[in-house]
Amino acid sequence: MLVITRKKGESVLIGDNIEITISKIDDGTVKIAIDAPREIRILRKELYKEVESENIEATKIDINMIKKFKK
Repeated sequence: MLVITRKKGESVLIGDNIEITISKIDDGTVKIAIDAPREIRILRKELYKEVESENIEATKIDINMIKKFKK
Protein backbone atom coordinates (compact mmCIF):
# COMPACT_ATOMS: atom_id res chain seq x y z
CA MET A 1 0.00 0.00 0.00
CA LEU A 2 1.27 3.43 -0.93
CA VAL A 3 0.65 6.20 1.61
CA ILE A 4 1.27 9.78 0.51
CA THR A 5 0.38 13.22 1.78
CA ARG A 6 -1.65 15.61 -0.37
CA LYS A 7 -3.09 19.06 0.28
CA LYS A 8 -6.35 20.50 -1.01
CA GLY A 9 -6.15 20.90 -4.79
CA GLU A 10 -3.28 18.42 -5.18
CA SER A 11 -3.66 15.23 -7.21
CA VAL A 12 -2.42 11.69 -7.58
CA LEU A 13 -2.20 9.95 -10.96
CA ILE A 14 -2.87 6.24 -11.36
CA GLY A 15 -1.61 5.00 -14.66
CA ASP A 16 -2.10 7.32 -17.62
CA ASN A 17 -5.81 8.02 -17.29
CA ILE A 18 -6.95 8.15 -13.66
CA GLU A 19 -6.53 11.27 -11.56
CA ILE A 20 -7.58 11.61 -7.93
CA THR A 21 -7.76 15.17 -6.60
CA ILE A 22 -8.27 16.29 -3.01
CA SER A 23 -11.17 18.71 -3.29
CA LYS A 24 -12.04 19.39 0.37
CA ILE A 25 -10.60 18.65 3.81
CA ASP A 26 -12.97 19.28 6.69
CA ASP A 27 -13.06 18.11 10.30
CA GLY A 28 -11.87 14.55 9.90
CA THR A 29 -13.21 13.92 6.39
CA VAL A 30 -11.68 14.26 2.96
CA LYS A 31 -13.63 14.80 -0.24
CA ILE A 32 -11.93 13.46 -3.35
CA ALA A 33 -12.66 13.92 -7.03
CA ILE A 34 -11.91 11.03 -9.38
CA ASP A 35 -11.38 11.59 -13.08
CA ALA A 36 -11.36 8.24 -14.87
CA PRO A 37 -12.65 6.72 -18.11
CA ARG A 38 -16.30 5.60 -18.04
CA GLU A 39 -15.35 1.95 -18.48
CA ILE A 40 -13.52 1.98 -15.12
CA ARG A 41 -15.93 0.97 -12.35
CA ILE A 42 -15.55 3.06 -9.18
CA LEU A 43 -17.29 1.83 -6.05
CA ARG A 44 -17.06 2.68 -2.38
CA LYS A 45 -15.56 -0.33 -0.64
CA GLU A 46 -18.40 -0.71 1.88
CA LEU A 47 -20.94 -0.89 -0.96
CA TYR A 48 -18.80 -3.37 -2.86
CA LYS A 49 -18.59 -5.62 0.23
CA GLU A 50 -22.35 -5.36 0.80
CA VAL A 51 -23.18 -6.33 -2.79
CA GLU A 52 -20.62 -9.13 -2.65
CA SER A 53 -22.17 -10.63 0.51
CA GLU A 54 -25.70 -10.31 -0.93
CA ASN A 55 -24.57 -12.13 -4.07
CA ILE A 56 -23.11 -14.93 -1.94
CA GLU A 57 -26.37 -15.23 0.02
CA ALA A 58 -28.39 -15.27 -3.21
CA THR A 59 -26.42 -18.24 -4.52
CA LYS A 60 -26.99 -20.40 -1.43
CA ILE A 61 -29.48 -23.16 -2.12
CA ASP A 62 -32.16 -24.00 0.42
CA ILE A 63 -32.44 -27.80 0.44
CA ASN A 64 -35.96 -27.69 1.90
CA MET A 65 -37.15 -25.53 -0.97
CA ILE A 66 -35.74 -28.01 -3.49
CA LYS A 67 -37.55 -30.86 -1.73
CA LYS A 68 -40.85 -28.94 -2.04
CA PHE A 69 -40.37 -28.61 -5.80
CA LYS A 70 -39.66 -32.33 -6.16
CA LYS A 71 -43.10 -33.26 -4.79
